[in-house]
Amino acid sequence: MEKKIPVVAIRELSETDKILSALKAHGILCAEITFRTACAEEALRLACRNYPEMDVGAGAVINKVQCRRALAAGAKFIVSPGFSEDVARLCQKKRIPYYPGCATPTEIMQALKWGITTVKFFPASVYGGLKALKALSAPFPQVKFIPTGGVNRENMEEYLAFEKTAAIGGSFLVEEALQCE
Repeated sequence: MEKKIPVVAIRELSETDKILSALKAHGILCAEITFRTACAEEALRLACRNYPEMDVGAGAVINKVQCRRALAAGAKFIVSPGFSEDVARLCQKKRIPYYPGCATPTEIMQALKWGITTVKFFPASVYGGLKALKALSAPFPQVKFIPTGGVNRENMEEYLAFEKTAAIGGSFLVEEALQCE
């Protein structure tokens, strides 16, 4: 897994190549295309087809219908803002990594019950940031976190320096890559 996961919201299909090629040129071979736009599924399919060397997954997946669509489009991983047993079950069956949003001990315990040891911590800034991650990792030493939501250029190095951070996620990574074009 890359240490930086750009959170990509593609509003028009024509943006797909521009964004993915900018990320690739910026040395980032990973992207989480969110299922928050009308063209998300088609953009995910295009990205997976045109950038097979990149680890492209689907984000903001909230149910098994979206998960099925994302997997059919070629998603290599699934990210949710919260935990869904239906999504966990489908990803487990298909052997696809699932990173559910978990911000409380109860949610983390539910993820562990499903064998998930890497979770999205979202929204990180609202739920206490790095201080909360450090507190949560004490009773859950086997868990790694992907903080998103409030992670930015100013604080990302602090998050990345914490040994329980698997990666950081954010839309700011897309903006930076596009500015370098």
